[in-house]
Amino acid sequence: MSLDSLDPIVSFAKQRGFIFQSSEIYGGLSSCYDYGPLGVELKNNVKKAWWKAMVQTRNDIVGLDSAILMHPTVWKASGHIDGFTDPLVDCKKCHKRFRADHLLEAKGIKPDFRPGSWLDAKIACPECGGDLTDVRKFNLMFKTQMGVIEGEGSDIFLRPETAQGIYVNFLNVQGSMRKKIPFGIAQVGKAFRNEITPGHFTYRTREFEQMEQQYFVHPDESMEWFAKWKKEKYDWYISLGMKKENLQMREHEKDELAHYAQAAFDVEYNYPGMGFKELAGVHHRGNWDLSRHQEFSGQKLEYFDQEKNERYIPHIIETSDGADRATLAFLIDAYEEVDTRSGEDDAKREKEVV
Repeated sequence: MSLDSLDPIVSFAKQRGFIFQSSEIYGGLSSCYDYGPLGVELKNNVKKAWWKAMVQTRNDIVGLDSAILMHPTVWKASGHIDGFTDPLVDCKKCHKRFRADHLLEAKGIKPDFRPGSWLDAKIACPECGGDLTDVRKFNLMFKTQMGVIEGEGSDIFLRPETAQGIYVNFLNVQGSMRKKIPFGIAQVGKAFRNEITPGHFTYRTREFEQMEQQYFVHPDESMEWFAKWKKEKYDWYISLGMKKENLQMREHEKDELAHYAQAAFDVEYNYPGMGFKELAGVHHRGNWDLSRHQEFSGQKLEYFDQEKNERYIPHIIETSDGADRATLAFLIDAYEEVDTRSGEDDAKREKEVV
């Protein structure tokens, strides 16, 4: 059925024990959620289905469970410390914060953050109509300290993605498992992002779970594997019964590609009140990640093909699924309201969720 917003899903999820607001008895914590008895079973089923399809039924992909806390230089090499930012603006009147690019897109304006260009757009606060500040960069990583004495430890970060744990373990996995290229490494795990404007229930939260797989290939075969993984990612959701009319593939425009990406496609789901939004992604990352970690660590992250007597840094095709977004999509896809008779009077009707 067609829903205009996520409100019926939010209500249903709480009433039936799928998803609760985190710390609700204390007023809740913004954009943090707990999975109830039925919700944790549904989410675990999604993760199990992904793991089975990605690892257990294949010979070319192995699993990994890397640490949430990593050496801080990992995030310098990956570009997260310098570039993992969103454009932030504040309302001078009500003091609420917004992502500047979202405000521009809502007005049909292509984001352009050259000095002064934001002020030229003359965008007012969507809440109170007040004036907004100029744009400044806001880093999305959660920072903490490692050490027993407060203030004397080293700064470390909660990982904003699981992918880097795979890249820094590339040689460990390849050598110990004696894998030949092409092969992949998959993992499921928590990630954390201090989003400026989280929302839409469990679609965008500050703590979330990713299901990511990095496939290492010869540079000459990278586009071929990129095309294969695009199809496989879309087909996986269809194989689990997701309605085709709620799914679409969208290619990223050149100006929206991430700094590491040579090409990217999203599998998008038609979320109520949001329209088609990213459910999963397939990204051609080239050799950017391994090259950067090789540069910053001083360790060679190359693959040697004995048969061809060739040494090279593999290209990476990434598939990235959100466990929370997928769980929400399956819940929406299965949600159905029907008209039923209320009591003995045939004229009285009420909505019932089936």
